[in-house]
Amino acid sequence: MILFSKKYDYLIIGAGIYGSVFAHELTKRGKKCLVVDKRNFIGGNCYTENVENIHVHKFGAHIFHTNDKKIWDYITQFADFRNISHTVIANYKDEMFNLPFNMWTFNQLWGVNKPDDARKIIENQRYTGKITNLEEQSLSMVGKDIYEKLIKGYTEKQWNRECKHLPPSIIKRLPVRFTWDTNYFNDRYVGMPLGGYTQIFERLLDGVEVKLGLDYFDDKEFLDGLAHKKIYTGPIDRFFDYRFGRLDYRSLEWETKILDTENFQGNSVINYTDSETPYTRILEHKWFDPNSQSKTVVSYEYPKEYDYVNEPFYPVRDEANTKIYNQYNESTTKHRDFIFGGRLGSYVYYDMHQVIAQALKKIQELEEKNIL
Repeated sequence: MILFSKKYDYLIIGAGIYGSVFAHELTKRGKKCLVVDKRNFIGGNCYTENVENIHVHKFGAHIFHTNDKKIWDYITQFADFRNISHTVIANYKDEMFNLPFNMWTFNQLWGVNKPDDARKIIENQRYTGKITNLEEQSLSMVGKDIYEKLIKGYTEKQWNRECKHLPPSIIKRLPVRFTWDTNYFNDRYVGMPLGGYTQIFERLLDGVEVKLGLDYFDDKEFLDGLAHKKIYTGPIDRFFDYRFGRLDYRSLEWETKILDTENFQGNSVINYTDSETPYTRILEHKWFDPNSQSKTVVSYEYPKEYDYVNEPFYPVRDEANTKIYNQYNESTTKHRDFIFGGRLGSYVYYDMHQVIAQALKKIQELEEKNIL
């Protein structure tokens, strides 16, 4: 039997970034919080686990990056970070290319050495018509060669949809550079916590009552009665019992192996961009935080349909899903004792720094309105 205190100021559903930042900031302000999470660990998808002295990213690679000094200063108070240059490599049928698209990529594709030469090739291949889908967006950005080798197969595996049936917004995150810079992120601050991410959540939740392995929906009425206000970070359609329909997500699964070698692929991330390879990428975790480990741990990442049992990862923000989400979002106004946030609560694919900024902004708003 799980024992609880009689009353809390806040019930926080979810021990990921949004919920943990909220719990930390509210506790600093003298509020009594209870955090519940259906998983048996804290940190959500940022959870890292020590395997063979390697901090394994259990739910895919997480590299912290931001241009916001306030957010960088905030996260680095909970762990020591090392600055990194994150480089991603693409494998297309054993041809190797640099990502994101840069002069190395263009040299590997076409043998060009000058930015103007690369621009001319792309310009000659560009799609110039009306953009209505991801395929047209990609062709308008980088032309036919890059699209067919480095975008099409990877993207269709990831989403299990043809690119012509995906919204153009998905690909707009991918940078195109006419320099020889191979760093994936151009942000001012890019780093990885020495010792993994889990320690950050342990410090965020220090002094906070946390109950793990507890599904909020198994005893919603009882848990709601424990607190005056609630922070909800789970899937928003689940909260409303799918009354307007189910929102679509893509999910992921990993096949993780411990290998008796010091170096498997020589890089933290290699994407497999052909359509025949069943996985989208291989992670070699030691390169996120190298520490002279004698073994290595690799994870093969497989896209998977979201079946409402496995974990939702990527919102499918097409027109139909956006319409459904808007109905749920409008319904949140009737639940004034709840705050909805995070990736799932907002149905937006946020990076880590964006979730922190969202939580801090909301706390500031509550303070300014004197309703904390």
